Amino acid sequence: MTARNEAGPALARSNASHFRDDDDEYFGRQPSRRHELPEPEPLLLNLTLCVIEVLAGARDLEQLARWVTDDVYRNLSKRVVLAARARRAKGQSPQRPAFSLGRVTICEPADGVIEAVVMVHQRARSRAVAIRLEGLDQRWRASAISVL
Repeated sequence: MTARNEAGPALARSNASHFRDDDDEYFGRQPSRRHELPEPEPLLLNLTLCVIEVLAGARDLEQLARWVTDDVYRNLSKRVVLAARARRAKGQSPQRPAFSLGRVTICEPADGVIEAVVMVHQRARSRAVAIRLEGLDQRWRASAISVL
C-alpha cells in the first residue's frame, strides 16, 4: 500500500510536466526569414482559389490542411458547415463557382510575415480575401484567412 502511494504522486508529476511539440525550442516549428521562403504570390492565388471553392462545396477542406494553421482550419470548417446548411435550406447543390482572381496587394509587416488581400470577381459581386502568411520551417502557412 505504501509503495502504491509513493508511485502515484511521481506518476502524476511526470504526466503534468508534458509539453507541446510547438513549445520545444529545438524540435518545435521554427520561424523562417523572408529570404529562406519562396515567393508568396502563387500560394496566395492558389489558397484564395481553394478557399472560395471549399466554401462553395466544390472542394474538400482536407486539401488545405497542410497550408493552414489549426485555428484557420477550425474556422474554415465552421464556415463550410454553415455554407452547406444554407445550400440545403435553399435546395441548391454544391457547384464549382465561376470567378476570376483580380489584384493582389501584399505587405510585409515583419520579416517572414506576409499580409495580403486578393480580389475575387464573380458575376454578381466582388469579394476580398485577406490572408496572413507566416514562414515556418522554410515554407509558408496561412495563420489567418478572412473572406469579406
